Amino acid sequence: MTTERLPLKPIVTNYKVQFLSDEKLDQLQEATLHVLENTGVRFPSEKALAIFEVHGANINRDTSIVKIPRDLVLKAMSSVPRYFYLGARNPSASFSLQEGHTYITVDGCGVETIDLVTGLPRPSNKADVGRMAKIVDYLSSTAFCWPMVGSQDYGNMSSLHDLDAIWNNTVKHVKTETLIGETATRYAIEMATVIAGGKEKLKENPVLSVLICTIAPLLQDKDGIEGAMLLAEQGIPVSFMAMPSMGTTAPATQAGAFVVADAEIISATVLMQLINPGTPVSHSLLQAWVDPRTGNYLPYPVDARNRYASIDIAHHWGMPAYGGAFGTESAEPGTWQSAADVALDPLLIGLAGCEWATGIGLNRTFTLLHPEGIILDDELYHKARYALAEEEVTSETIALDVIDKVGPGGHYLSQKHTRKYLRSTVELGLCHALDQTGKYRNPVEVAREKFDWILKNHEPTPLEDDKQAELKKILATAAKEIE
Repeated sequence: MTTERLPLKPIVTNYKVQFLSDEKLDQLQEATLHVLENTGVRFPSEKALAIFEVHGANINRDTSIVKIPRDLVLKAMSSVPRYFYLGARNPSASFSLQEGHTYITVDGCGVETIDLVTGLPRPSNKADVGRMAKIVDYLSSTAFCWPMVGSQDYGNMSSLHDLDAIWNNTVKHVKTETLIGETATRYAIEMATVIAGGKEKLKENPVLSVLICTIAPLLQDKDGIEGAMLLAEQGIPVSFMAMPSMGTTAPATQAGAFVVADAEIISATVLMQLINPGTPVSHSLLQAWVDPRTGNYLPYPVDARNRYASIDIAHHWGMPAYGGAFGTESAEPGTWQSAADVALDPLLIGLAGCEWATGIGLNRTFTLLHPEGIILDDELYHKARYALAEEEVTSETIALDVIDKVGPGGHYLSQKHTRKYLRSTVELGLCHALDQTGKYRNPVEVAREKFDWILKNHEPTPLEDDKQAELKKILATAAKEIE
């Protein structure tokens, strides 16, 4: 007997925090418009340059730098949807971005995993991608799925095998961050069309979305942007993620880093709207810091106050924010650092109104997969979800009749009201599992057991045989062209 996946539980809250004032957001937006019009962004793609040129942008083909007039930026940005719909293989797993709701998934692009048998690190493979998709399918914290690690056993075909492994192991929406280039994107769209049941159905039920990273400072990746252009033609949702490092690939000041990264995202978004007005695009700005002693990448310094301000920037443009959370620098789960790095993340992205976000479950700065890590982060997520949920205050929950009945010095355990609510009031976590002697167990061990239990007991709704066969045909054809 197999278990059903848990119902999706996004962070839902009426609380809101704005980290940047409207005045500061106006200043930052004006600075971005200045950079786009006067400094420019490099687009090393003749296709992109041609589109910008037709629409009146200033093109330098010797440098591939595009300078976009302010009016053109604002006109293009006016067609970006504030919210949009994300389809899924099973429609019951679909969701719509909306105010007051934050949907989250696992982290992605990990390169190593701790082997389930040996306990030692090794390069990730397609089986790992499918295994983690199965866990994502089950958990209520994860609203959609993307490759948590990569199918490194398939070389240049890894991004397409990632999709194959995921669609065979989850009914949820699929987002990928490993898809690069026109060729791979074309085959991914073909795979998504099979999953959706046809081109028109894919438009109605977009089962796929893609994240494309920009290059700091002020560059677009040729393969990434040309793949994104194909997605825009089909109206498939795209997220552009800028990851500036303050002091190296961006100014050492937070405001300056915001402007450089924002210009990268907005320039790519404008291109999508020029190709197909109304293309769903998300704004994703995940800045980092640099250790001035070593040059090391630091996502979690002590002063990381602006990790969440980028969400305000997205909303100021009228775009949904694709945020970042979790992804500890700790090499192992269950340490003080592994919780301290990330504990505030789900709470603050929820308060900031982030529509969707990555990334539960990876260690060693987004590179190493410990299987139990996803279970530990899942609990941190739910702690934040409960903290931001609306409290139910009714005559039933106030329970004046029970209070009057028990009176001073009495005891509530014997009351029917207590028996009705106590189990739902107290939700025990990983730290509360008991051993045979009644002592609390190591939560990391409990998390690992829960991970193993899900793998053993949860079987996602299988992909139809004909669709499995079609995906295999597409992979075989793609291999001849890509490899």
